[in-house]
Amino acid sequence: MNKVADLRVAAVQSNIIWQNVDGNLAYLSNLLSPLSGSTDIIVLPEMFSTGFTMNPSVVTPDEQELTLLWMQNMAADFSSAVCGSIVFCEKEKYYNRFIWVDENGNYSFYDKQHLFSFAGEHLHYTPGNEKIVIQYKGWRILPQICYDLRFSESSMNALGHYDILLYVANFPSARQYAWDSLLIARAIENQSYTIGVNRVGIDGNNHEYGGGSVILSYDGIPLSTAGKEEQIMTYSLCFDHQMAFRTQFPFLNDIKVFG
Repeated sequence: MNKVADLRVAAVQSNIIWQNVDGNLAYLSNLLSPLSGSTDIIVLPEMFSTGFTMNPSVVTPDEQELTLLWMQNMAADFSSAVCGSIVFCEKEKYYNRFIWVDENGNYSFYDKQHLFSFAGEHLHYTPGNEKIVIQYKGWRILPQICYDLRFSESSMNALGHYDILLYVANFPSARQYAWDSLLIARAIENQSYTIGVNRVGIDGNNHEYGGGSVILSYDGIPLSTAGKEEQIMTYSLCFDHQMAFRTQFPFLNDIKVFG
């Protein structure tokens, strides 16, 4: 078996301009410029081009295509994968869609399964009905979006079928403790590197976001943490260290799947 190289991750904890696709793409282009050629994956927050809007029609078809093209161009220019969630319309239905684009333009997506009914997300968006595991440079990555974090069955790592658990979010300051605690729990129970990328700032509904983005080890220990301000965290993940830990403590073999 070929050795799997360390994976360099950049977690982008950014502010988001409310419902302004062009403005956000321009802002991010400038913010990300120092990363060129220095990382393998660039992770953006949930709905990074609009903020967590319940008005999905604000994104025009042209803006949707522009965002996808921007992601492809950034991935190619930076020689890295670029990912995050956006408002996406397909067959007259709207999705909160996680998009993954690698440096060769290959495209994968995951539609948020647990819609945040507390804010009425289920009234405006269609839930996804399947998980995906992204294969990249020998690593297996499970993407999740914000509210998915509260539901442990969504990330169940039976027999270790993924290596990185990745959450992108607009998780408000009012529930910061839940964000911090649940990310640690997910890392421990799944014996997986866990990355949570949140936004900062205040959105158009006057909700405040306190960041707290984090990269956690497979035993829940913080490896890199962000505060409440805009910040880009970078960290290199070691595949062999995680595999050695899972071999020493083979807890994933005992997961029971019910129903």
